[in-house]
Amino acid sequence: MGDGIYVVALAWQVYDLSNSPTALSIVGVAWTLPLGVFVLLGGVVSDRVERRRVMIGADLVRASAVGAIGFLSLTGAVELWHLVALAVVFGTGEAFFGPAFTSVVPQIVPRHLLLEANSLDQFIRPLAYMLAGPALGGWIVAAVGPGEAFLANGASFLVSALVIALMRPRPVPRDEGGSRSLVRELREGFGFVRAHAWLWATLLAAAIFLLAYWGPVDVLVPFRIRNDLAGGADSFGLVLACGGIGSILAALVLSQRGLPRRHITFMYASWGLGSLALVGFGLATAVWQLMAISFVEGALFTSGMIVWGTLVHTLVPGGILGRVTSLDWFVSTSLVPVSFALTGPTAAWLGVETTLVAAGAVAGIATIACLFLPGVRDTERTGALEVGSGRA
Repeated sequence: MGDGIYVVALAWQVYDLSNSPTALSIVGVAWTLPLGVFVLLGGVVSDRVERRRVMIGADLVRASAVGAIGFLSLTGAVELWHLVALAVVFGTGEAFFGPAFTSVVPQIVPRHLLLEANSLDQFIRPLAYMLAGPALGGWIVAAVGPGEAFLANGASFLVSALVIALMRPRPVPRDEGGSRSLVRELREGFGFVRAHAWLWATLLAAAIFLLAYWGPVDVLVPFRIRNDLAGGADSFGLVLACGGIGSILAALVLSQRGLPRRHITFMYASWGLGSLALVGFGLATAVWQLMAISFVEGALFTSGMIVWGTLVHTLVPGGILGRVTSLDWFVSTSLVPVSFALTGPTAAWLGVETTLVAAGAVAGIATIACLFLPGVRDTERTGALEVGSGRA
């Protein structure tokens, strides 16, 4: 929920300082670049160190960064370079938290409940991150200002650290990683990914998709709401909240119906169609239209993510799950800083609406194209994914 507040507060704080997509693009680069730099190391650390401790440390780092932004904003001293510097710290914490969070799930949840666990994750996450958080963040920013919103996000990380400290995960069997080099451990993770087409092809699709999608949706959608559609921070929060409602409903449906037999095809189709939401964001003429598009987008993306999470948790051995997960994060997010860096200049060149339409088309076509790479749908043919109540 705190991160949902952060997304709204950050966009409005940047646009208060400089009402330019390029300014938010710069902050986005600073936020996401550490993911590409440190996430592989985060994966190795999460396989060597107790994952709960890694998550707590990452939460405390992010609480400090967001708390500092809130303090600077409240005192009126905040400048764009402060946001850039502290976004780097925030992104570094995220690079360590992500792999540890994903890889700790099989230590908590039995194999036969992984589908239900991933559905629950994809129910709670959008409920908090996309629905309650943005709605609350939009209200706080509109009512009092972004500084208070940042402080609320900082407090949420302290609550997260406390809750994680109460966890008692089962130990996972580990190789004698302490005697081996970092390079060798990373090579093992690369080798596993390279040997499974469903893994490397999906990571390739995600890299292209996020290059085309992430920068435009984070930078240009709030810009359109603020400048083209006469909306405020509360309107932006409602658009994100509608995406959360769609995500929640999709998670509920999949948790009850199980995975479709053609789960890979279903996953790619969900992501490919969801990518076209950017086209709608570029063509919409009212905030309510953005809300409707966001609802459909949230449902489609979450449906694909539930399948993906269940695949990874079921088919990747626990001893290398942290490294494989970090490769997922690395490949998926390595081009995100480039996406942010290109969004501002591209929007200045082509226009905001045209950039959104073009980005959505590229993301959708690239995602669907990867479905037809050799071996991608092998798990559909072999029945390798047999978990929970699914019909795979």
